[in-house]
Amino acid sequence: MFQLNTPNLILRELRESDAEFILQLLNDADFLRNIDDRRVRNLKQARQYIQSGPMAMYQEHQFGLYKVSLPDGTGVGTCGLIKREGLEDVDIGFAFLPEYRGRGYAQEAAQAIIDYAREQLALKRIVAIARPDNTASVKLLEKIGLKAEGRITLPGETIELLLMTWEA
Repeated sequence: MFQLNTPNLILRELRESDAEFILQLLNDADFLRNIDDRRVRNLKQARQYIQSGPMAMYQEHQFGLYKVSLPDGTGVGTCGLIKREGLEDVDIGFAFLPEYRGRGYAQEAAQAIIDYAREQLALKRIVAIARPDNTASVKLLEKIGLKAEGRITLPGETIELLLMTWEA
């Protein structure tokens, strides 16, 4: 099982027992506004989301979204790599609970994922998508080395997103 340790965080694969944490994260107002409404409203749906999303991606691609925790086990967010329909390249994504934003955790986790992707997975290019008005996410992506490349609308969507890229 994947686990990545940073000075202040532990990133590990999500499991069904993380359903309560995922339910809280996916229903955070900023997640709903800046990412999407995954329509996860109860623990059963949260377990299904974990199984069909992150766990399926681990099986298929050997990477995915990981739970980000403090050393005491407190879940603070998710961060990881996603192979998304409509993007040729692997996408870095992250989401953190409101009480853990602004503490540097998202940057620490995202930088660790970029380093892992470069050093262990030998990826030469990583992309990220963000709403152009989500300035906090755009600034974080710039801090870890991604640059704006253009705009993109994903299949089945209507919202134009900023496409950012990192290249080795």
